[in-house]
Amino acid sequence: MEVFGPTVQGEGMVIGRKTMFVRTAGCDYQCSWCDSAFTWDGTGKADIRLLSAKEIFDELLAVGGEGFDHVTISGGNPALLPQLASLIDLLHAEGIRVALETQGSRWQPWFTVIDDLTLSPKPPTSGMVTDLGKLDEIIGELSQAKTVFCLKVVVFDEADLAYAKTIHIRYPGVPFYLQAGNGNLLETDPAALLPYLVERYEWLIEFVMDDNELRGVHVLPQLHTWVWGNKKGV
Repeated sequence: MEVFGPTVQGEGMVIGRKTMFVRTAGCDYQCSWCDSAFTWDGTGKADIRLLSAKEIFDELLAVGGEGFDHVTISGGNPALLPQLASLIDLLHAEGIRVALETQGSRWQPWFTVIDDLTLSPKPPTSGMVTDLGKLDEIIGELSQAKTVFCLKVVVFDEADLAYAKTIHIRYPGVPFYLQAGNGNLLETDPAALLPYLVERYEWLIEFVMDDNELRGVHVLPQLHTWVWGNKKGV
């Protein structure tokens, strides 16, 4: 659906990393606060293109030039696409690192060769229900393959934070990231949105610092929204 960049990665374990983005269409979830709902709700249907791995790589070069060595594959849920293996192999052959984020609802064998993999199970405010058995299976496969990966949970309220804690406790050896959620997706002025985002980040920091069970966690803002607000393609 989109190829854009270079820009900074706004989330997860490689936050701040200069990267290109490839956004795929389709998702098996319909999160209530999804900031990329156009990938699955039909509003972005006209932007969907069927491209080969080589065509995607050529577009990355056309858009980003030679100023990148890192590509983030996003969605939707890119884990729905087994054929992404060919793109990942091509990027690696060109000396480019690959990051990918998925909610941990589907397994793909190529997960094990992703350089920076984020599993982001969705909390109660999303309206989705996590299949913990499937998540156990995926994390078991990744751990056995010694894949570099992390867990990230977006938090909007105390129920989400309680959910995040259960995930952190369930997988104690996995690097864990908490991210303040953006519940104001309709604001078009970045300057007007920023005070709200700062307040939500401060709220999350305060709760995490007061919780003795949330040790060894990273507490993040959604960095790109602080700069560009809800703008698409940045």
